[in-house]
Amino acid sequence: MSLEKVKQYFDSLGLGQRVHELAQSSATVEEAAVAVGCEPERIAKTMSFLLGEKPILVVTAGDARIDNKKYKEYFHQKAKMIPGELVEQYVGHAPGGVCPFVIPEETQVFLDVSLKRFDIVYPAAGTSNSAVELSIKELEDCSRSREWIDVCKDWEKE
Repeated sequence: MSLEKVKQYFDSLGLGQRVHELAQSSATVEEAAVAVGCEPERIAKTMSFLLGEKPILVVTAGDARIDNKKYKEYFHQKAKMIPGELVEQYVGHAPGGVCPFVIPEETQVFLDVSLKRFDIVYPAAGTSNSAVELSIKELEDCSRSREWIDVCKDWEKE
C-alpha cells in the first residue's frame, strides 16, 4: 500500500518512472545498495525520531550515523528513535521502507549535510523492497524538507 501511494505521488510530479519495486530486499543500507547497484553511502536512509511527542524524519547518507551530541545541540533534546512497532503508526511507512514521502502533514523532514556530496541518491519508496532515484535537489523538493542540518558523524573521510 505504501509503495502505491509513493508511486502515485511521484506520478503526480512526473517522476513516477524513478520509483522502482526491487526483486530483493532493500530494508538495510547494505541490501539496498546491492539491490539498486550503487555504493552504500548513496542510499538515503530515513530515520524516525520523536521530538517531544511529534515524529520527525532525518534523512542521512548510508554511511552516516547520528551524532548524539550534534543532535542534542540542534534539537535541544536527546535523540529518541520511534520504537519499531510504532513507526508505521507515526509516519505511515513500516521499518525498512520509511521514506520522507507521503507522510502525515505535521511530520517534519530534515536532510543531513552528509547527503550533499552526491548528485544522485536512493531513498526508500515506502516498502522494504523499493527505492526512488533522485537528485539532491529533487530529494529536497519532493520531501518538502524543512532544512539542511548537520547531525551525523563517521561519513567524512580524512
